[in-house]
Amino acid sequence: METARPTPRLSFGAGGIAAGERTLPEEVAVALSFNGSTQAVMMATPADLVDFAYGFALTEGIATPDQIESVEVVAACRGLDVQIWLTDAAEQRLSARRRTMAGPVGCGLCGIDSIEQAMKPVAHVAPSAFRMTPAQVRDAVASLTSRQPLHDLTRAAHCAAFWADGIVAAREDVGRHNALDKLAGHLIRQPSQQGAVVLTSRVSIDMVQKVAALGAPVLIAVSAPTAHAVELADEAGITLIALARSDRFEVFTHSDRLTESADVR
Repeated sequence: METARPTPRLSFGAGGIAAGERTLPEEVAVALSFNGSTQAVMMATPADLVDFAYGFALTEGIATPDQIESVEVVAACRGLDVQIWLTDAAEQRLSARRRTMAGPVGCGLCGIDSIEQAMKPVAHVAPSAFRMTPAQVRDAVASLTSRQPLHDLTRAAHCAAFWADGIVAAREDVGRHNALDKLAGHLIRQPSQQGAVVLTSRVSIDMVQKVAALGAPVLIAVSAPTAHAVELADEAGITLIALARSDRFEVFTHSDRLTESADVR
């Protein structure tokens, strides 16, 4: 399925009115079904959906990669059904959850039926020797510009990337949560490495929760965090860097991971 398509439009400007086209991203209903039962329906970009399945399962606390037996993307009448089959242990845990998510791309907590679920304890990132220099932080942000083909085409997509002495993976989606889940799903099926998650979006508590579930020690974002997201990142042991540009950034938590000489291995 295509991720973008040309759409007719009228352009109004100083030179008058002009007919033409603008390429816009596709946004389709994607059902995430676990062992035959739909757990979530998200509006998403129809790409990297196997990554999406693995990442969503991990960051939502449903299953780890070894508890996923298979993933198949099936075309449905008005969208796509991502069918994920779990081991018995993961299925039992899922059955105990009372949660159904159905929401737009801008909401990462839609369908949660209690405050306790929304404000669940955050995973604690394990200590590591990972460090970054200020120059590397700036380079990570600057490198994003070359890893966003869908955004370049449409100006309407978010990106989540992973930096480890350079951008090693990136995923895009019309939803910021979806982009991060797709990145997580890719990373957890690769050899483990330490690095920083780099986001084109703002940082809310659910984004911090997802990065903590992934185990990344550093989170870099081009936009600002919420106050509670800062508190949660501090609790999780994550270095939160925000308002990042190629020439400046602000550090909110665990600044000890910034050093003038870093070993990113």
